[in-house]
Amino acid sequence: MRIAVSRLSPLLACLGLLVAWQLAAMLLHTDSFPTAWQAILTVPDVLGDRESLLNILDSIRRMVIGLTLAMLVSIPLGLMMGRSARVAAFFNPLLMMVYPVPKAALMPVIMLWLGVGDASKTLVIFLGVSLPVIYHSFQGAKAVEEKMLWSGAAMGLSAVQRMFRIVLPAALPEILTGCRTGLVLALITMVTSEMIARQSGAGNILFNAMDMAQYDTVFAMIIIIGALGIVLDAAFDKLRWRLVAWAEPRQDILLGAS
Repeated sequence: MRIAVSRLSPLLACLGLLVAWQLAAMLLHTDSFPTAWQAILTVPDVLGDRESLLNILDSIRRMVIGLTLAMLVSIPLGLMMGRSARVAAFFNPLLMMVYPVPKAALMPVIMLWLGVGDASKTLVIFLGVSLPVIYHSFQGAKAVEEKMLWSGAAMGLSAVQRMFRIVLPAALPEILTGCRTGLVLALITMVTSEMIARQSGAGNILFNAMDMAQYDTVFAMIIIIGALGIVLDAAFDKLRWRLVAWAEPRQDILLGAS
């Protein structure tokens, strides 16, 4: 019973949010704030429009490319920082300087360098995703017990072999946590970059609809983007659980114990 409730909790939370939205819109009764039901009815119209669908697929493509590039660069860098004080000392000041800067604020400068096409938006996504992935990879590598590395060295493993066969598997749960955070940030920076460089994408649809006072479409796009985030997060969490099930406490045991 408790397991069923825990699985239904996200659905109930979304339903509660939609009910609150519906009541608030009915109470305010303004054209700029359509009801949840009106926005939901507009979703099939948006997804049924070929141009809008292509724009959304363009957004997903940029997000996947930016996220993949960030993982390919950030995971090795974070692992090296976690295992080498010199590497950490070199990169930490750079990361601390870049971290507080809103990535959307870099968009105008990046547009001057790369234009308003895919390259600039992908780079913003890459920058937004990289820092949490680096941080969690760093923490995961730093937490690896020295005894495991000593044992690997005693078995004749080189530094590179120890990194791949000991550090990476041990740090994998923490790395995947960072990647999950990065996935959410990729979605956020994707929409933000497309709202600034308005050429194509989900953010472009949303902003154009707002300019033309098509508020049903605006809120329908918000629902679509939110649903996309939920689906991607759930899929990634399922993949994460399959990869690091050995590091996850069994939920049924915990619920039974409580």
